Amino acid sequence: MPEPTIESILQEKRLFLPQVEFAQAAHIKSLEQYYQLNNSAKQDPSKFWANLADSELDWFQKWDLVLDWQPPFAQWFVGGKINISYNCLDRHLKNGKGNKPAIVWEGEPGDSRTLTYAQLHQEVCQMANVLKKLGVEKGDRVGIYMPMIPEAAIAMLACARIGAPHSVVFGGFSAEALRDRLIDAQAKLVITADGGWRKDAIVPLKTQVDKALTAGVTSVKNVLVVRRTQQETNMEPERDHWWHELQTQVSTDCPAEPMDSEDMLFVLYTSGSTGKPKGVVHTTGGYNLYTHITTKWIFDLQENDIYWCTADVGWITGHSYIVYGPLSNGATVVMYEGAPRASNPGCFWDVIEKYGVTVFYTAPTAIRAFIKMGEEHPNQRNLSSLRLLGTVGEPINPEAWMWYHRVIGGERCPIVDTWWQTETGGIMITPLPGAIPTKPGSATLPFPGIFADVVDLEGNSVPDNEGGYLAVRYPWPGMLRTVYGDPERFRSTYWEHIPPKDGKYLYFAGDGARRDEDGYFWVMGRVDDVINISGHRLGTMEVESALVSHPAVAEAAVVGKPDEVKGEEIVAFVTLEGTYNPSEELSKELKQHVVKEIGAIARPGEIRFTDALPKTRSGKIMRRLLRSLASGEEVAGDTSTLEDRSVLDRLRQEG
Repeated sequence: MPEPTIESILQEKRLFLPQVEFAQAAHIKSLEQYYQLNNSAKQDPSKFWANLADSELDWFQKWDLVLDWQPPFAQWFVGGKINISYNCLDRHLKNGKGNKPAIVWEGEPGDSRTLTYAQLHQEVCQMANVLKKLGVEKGDRVGIYMPMIPEAAIAMLACARIGAPHSVVFGGFSAEALRDRLIDAQAKLVITADGGWRKDAIVPLKTQVDKALTAGVTSVKNVLVVRRTQQETNMEPERDHWWHELQTQVSTDCPAEPMDSEDMLFVLYTSGSTGKPKGVVHTTGGYNLYTHITTKWIFDLQENDIYWCTADVGWITGHSYIVYGPLSNGATVVMYEGAPRASNPGCFWDVIEKYGVTVFYTAPTAIRAFIKMGEEHPNQRNLSSLRLLGTVGEPINPEAWMWYHRVIGGERCPIVDTWWQTETGGIMITPLPGAIPTKPGSATLPFPGIFADVVDLEGNSVPDNEGGYLAVRYPWPGMLRTVYGDPERFRSTYWEHIPPKDGKYLYFAGDGARRDEDGYFWVMGRVDDVINISGHRLGTMEVESALVSHPAVAEAAVVGKPDEVKGEEIVAFVTLEGTYNPSEELSKELKQHVVKEIGAIARPGEIRFTDALPKTRSGKIMRRLLRSLASGEEVAGDTSTLEDRSVLDRLRQEG
């Protein structure tokens, strides 16, 4: 399915109004109510967020100041004391929800498990006590490298309970990528599993942890291992501990630690345009409020909903919309260990049918894959329980939106197309399903209290239907507070691309966008050197650094090219050291080398060998030209700064 052009998107005139019956029962029932909320937020942002914090969350101690804004550094609910694990668990027990299912888990081989709020609370308390027993104290960082099993959520909530910031690393990342993140975060302990199931195979997670820890991670003193796959596992004496053995040795009682609203909750690494991933820091009170209220209003969570977000907890979507947002609302959350695969292309629809899922949140990449697999798979299942659909991770092209609406939603389910980032903590631009008419391919309007804009590089709003940079003009509770250990990188990456004017800072999202005559936002994707693979951001520099670390590679330039399933695919242009020659074997070896260095998600789809790369006279690689070549497009635009035009001509011939 071809990606939409700018022109086709802006000619998108289909409009879907909220259904009357849905709107009447929704939390936000009309466009008028949306604008009322938005206007009250504009008139007094602090009062708007304070009222929500007061009514939606349980605090141990109220705040002294709603917002302390010292641009570009923000503190929310200053002086307030709160614990997000308490808000996700204890208060629901007090409200009589102890027997309500909290996590309904489906394993890849077909095993399943349900944890009620009372059971989840008990296991979280036990793991928190195990962490304490292993020497973890308030403020210590804990690495989590887990499959999609309940213990992943339990580990996060246990860390939050005792005030130990967690750093979750996606289980698909390599030992080298894990090592770099553990070193940067100075993790004291790692929680992992013997392995996890992924597409009919076991991913050897503990083996990867062992590799990472042999390469200079001096801060890690203990490893806690969950038994999942029952495979033979190396256990280092003194350092490694089985979770199921220690669980029986501790109390089921662990009071939640009162945390300052601005205490760090977690650090999560996201790709940047330089080689080193950024440790995005989120704190406790503001993040708890923002994930809570966005989950409640955007997914219109009702008491009997069965809610399923298909992300992995290793990404921010899993943090905010599998664990913290839904559990803070007392929802029943589905967790699935598996993924659509050749042996079971209908597995998602099986899960929806089996558990009666009502709210389903997935990525455009998955939707495009489902389209390719054919309608027969969803058509063979009963999907009538669904009442709301969502998309996340990247812009969705209008025809995929229409397929999702027709085939999965039966033309009755509203679709919330959501734009946000690791850095924003929660959803920023989205329809509210009972209130805002939707246009296929548009994330529609900002969430109440979010003041988004499309601007030029001077920070001026651009006219309707003209391209610009997506920016946010005012702080919000879920925003990142800094880059871990690197406040200057925080400042330069997010706040200085667009120079401050009169002391007013704009948050630079790194995405291009347009806004139409109705005020609807159309997000067009990254404007920096970051590639969006299946909704996951990878810095080109990370992949280039991995390639250059191979002895055969002298230089590498990586670009994204449109892919009808993944959104983008990695194309690597590689020049070789003198003694090496291009070959299919070397191409395969380099692809595998990238997998080893970063993980399978970063595997290049194509390696193009070349004797030189197109550069400016100052030596900067002209990736814009390589993107055109990779996509098979005519090279356009200014090439006057190109040092050697013959390089471009040779690349054209080789392509």
